[in-house]
Amino acid sequence: MAARGVLPDSALIDAMDKGWISADADWAKDQVQPASLDLRLGARAYRLRASFLPGAACVQDRLDGELVMHEIDLSSGAVLETGCVYLVPLIERARLPQDVHGAANPKSSTGRIDVFTRLIADHATAFDHVPEGYVGPLWAEISPCTFSILVRPGARLSQLRLRRGAPQPKRASDFTIDLSLSGPVGFRAKRHSGVIDVDRLGAYDPRDYWEPLDARHGRVVLDPGQFYIFASKENVLIPPDEAAEMAPIRPELGEFRAHYAGFFDPGFGVSPHEGRAVLEVRSRDVPFFVEDGQPVGKLVFEPLTEKAAKLYGETGSSYQGQGLKLSKHFAAWR
Repeated sequence: MAARGVLPDSALIDAMDKGWISADADWAKDQVQPASLDLRLGARAYRLRASFLPGAACVQDRLDGELVMHEIDLSSGAVLETGCVYLVPLIERARLPQDVHGAANPKSSTGRIDVFTRLIADHATAFDHVPEGYVGPLWAEISPCTFSILVRPGARLSQLRLRRGAPQPKRASDFTIDLSLSGPVGFRAKRHSGVIDVDRLGAYDPRDYWEPLDARHGRVVLDPGQFYIFASKENVLIPPDEAAEMAPIRPELGEFRAHYAGFFDPGFGVSPHEGRAVLEVRSRDVPFFVEDGQPVGKLVFEPLTEKAAKLYGETGSSYQGQGLKLSKHFAAWR
């Protein structure tokens, strides 16, 4: 009987060879991560009136005149604007066996620029889930919340994990917010900033997009609807035979969301590259005090079907060994 758990890189490559995941273009050399596969945008986008789940229908069948406002050609690059909802067919599609299902999440850089993206499959009754045995296309719902973004075909905003069998959490650990840092303890996004080209790395002055935050008496007040970047107090270490995911919402800890891009691949934080989790925080409904050391979420670990062949950061990473860090689109804060 095949081992149950999250498929690592070698198993993902085998899955691609078997056609479980196929693509309408050549695979990119760095598309396979230690326990996930980067997904790429196709050549067109649909501007929607509202988000939706297809339920009994195929996604394409729902794209009629009532739902779609207009179609956008991405081939030369196009701006997806703040406050709008878009649907983009992905280059990848699925043909999963009956014992394998998929889970999706925004990539780290996507979450850190406050772009809300979710995966949709035909007949889906839940976002970010590809059912066992699913055969069909994959779609990305994209809603930039603070910064408008420029995208092209092939842009990678989300990632997919494949899992054999039901999730099998091995353990979980709480993480807390660090408001004791010297210098800024966090950053608050500026509204009405310029467009961010998702393919341009290190190209933007962070001061045009972010305000640094101080912690008065070890506290920060979160304004409703504002977007913040903080760091965890704890280092995060993911062993070579495990993967982890942050639970994005824990209502019992307060009315705020602490993470949008929740996947942590095997090898993250392995010595000598100890690193923190970066928290993508949005307060809900009411102003909310957060204090240094306050619990803000949970990290859930689960096994891989086998050890990853290459660990996170072995071939280079913008976030291995990170502390408080903005997305890789920005130059270092000075």
